[in-house]
Amino acid sequence: MPTTDMNLWLGARADIYVPIDCSKPLTPAALAALVQVCDRIEGDDGESVVVLHVTGDAATADQGHQWPGEGVSIQQVSSWERALRRLERLPAAIIGVAEGHCTGAALEVLLATDYRIATPDASLKLPVTDGQVWPGMAVHRLASQIGVAKARQLVLFGRSIPADVAVRIGLIDEVVTNLPEAVMFATNVVSGFEGSELAIRRRLLLDASTTSFEESLGAHLAACDRMMRRNA
Repeated sequence: MPTTDMNLWLGARADIYVPIDCSKPLTPAALAALVQVCDRIEGDDGESVVVLHVTGDAATADQGHQWPGEGVSIQQVSSWERALRRLERLPAAIIGVAEGHCTGAALEVLLATDYRIATPDASLKLPVTDGQVWPGMAVHRLASQIGVAKARQLVLFGRSIPADVAVRIGLIDEVVTNLPEAVMFATNVVSGFEGSELAIRRRLLLDASTTSFEESLGAHLAACDRMMRRNA
């Protein structure tokens, strides 16, 4: 069973631990929990570390039609996508922890994190609705992060990717057997980076695949100028 004891997961400078069960559909409570994290971090001093622990089971992975769930409106889906966009722009270091067969909300949240840790038995899979891969923004994030060629089988055919393959293609950073120890180490590493500066570099990285060099130059120069002034 996944460990949900916050004291076992958080390192000395980690501030927020959020467990996300991918067996659950998109509910107002799930959206509210994500929005609450964003609200809290956007108003702090930019030095927070967030641990997002996503979990799932084999039955859920095989029944991807549960995402986003019956009765969910396109307005709710839009609100969820906007919350994910806020998450990946937060002035904080975000660590993703994947355990079990992760799909639906678990995969979508994981793709918005900075550093990703998984157990050997973890796997990633896009949710499937009525036999078709759910065409949410996770498709866009996959193509942007690992390229169209590597994302093709996940997006077109709903293939499940085991942890060792996820590491090879860049979706996961490391596979470990001792999650609490790995998370504590990771929080100590990322806590050395100011969240607001990390957010700027994350934004530049996310925009790189969709923005030309000329269009990106101004944003990069502004980031460089900001650092030069800070170090003056």
